[in-house]
Amino acid sequence: MDLKIKDKVIIVTGGARGIGKGIAVLLAKEGAIPVILSRTEAENKKTVQEIEAAGGNAYAIQGELSNPEECRIAVEAIISKFGRIDGVVNNAGENDGVGLQNGNYEKFMQSLHKNLVHYYLVVHHALPELIKSQGSIVNISSKIADTGQGGTSAYAAANGGRNALTREWAVELLPHNIRVNAVVVAECYTPLYERWLQTLENPDEKLASITQNIPLGKRMTTVEEIASAVVFLLSPVSSHTTGQITYVDGGYVHLDRSL
Repeated sequence: MDLKIKDKVIIVTGGARGIGKGIAVLLAKEGAIPVILSRTEAENKKTVQEIEAAGGNAYAIQGELSNPEECRIAVEAIISKFGRIDGVVNNAGENDGVGLQNGNYEKFMQSLHKNLVHYYLVVHHALPELIKSQGSIVNISSKIADTGQGGTSAYAAANGGRNALTREWAVELLPHNIRVNAVVVAECYTPLYERWLQTLENPDEKLASITQNIPLGKRMTTVEEIASAVVFLLSPVSSHTTGQITYVDGGYVHLDRSL
């Protein structure tokens, strides 16, 4: 299937590793130009090199997205380099465990900047170009907004905000033919997930207990499965889909986990 995204310039925040990297790699494979926004310069460079070695095009900008000024500078640099922006994938963030009991005002607000505020800022600064290109936006979200987890109030609030912004932007941007959708991740095996598992006393047992509760196939969702959904929603092939919160989770959120 031709996804009609050849030479489209797509911002992917946190695109140097994990889910973001999977999205960037697939975009390049389909002929688009992923522009990675990430704070990790070495990983940025490595990911761009891997994409180019496979015959694709990519570009990377280092920036700390929890810093509002760096969001603006990064987007302006992309416009200066390419003269256009055709899409945004808001993906960067992490479950940092800022809860009610172990958190405070400063930690809570820092987490919101790390996990939600830059979603707004990147799109805000990219919007004039998105209006010109009638581009599309995909927000990566987490099951925690639906299920809760405990001990992670800030991340839960951020993901609830991601879902709400998806619907709000879909309405606000209708006159500009800009589509806005979200992809919700439940249990997807990434380097960050692996790092968390290794902090536990019995990581293999914990992983087995998690996969047992994933209805479809009793397995983790792959990065590639998330990326496929995101790239489809970015592309003109999904031209009448907007305001949707799509769960690529093996039925984890909405099916009975005892199945």
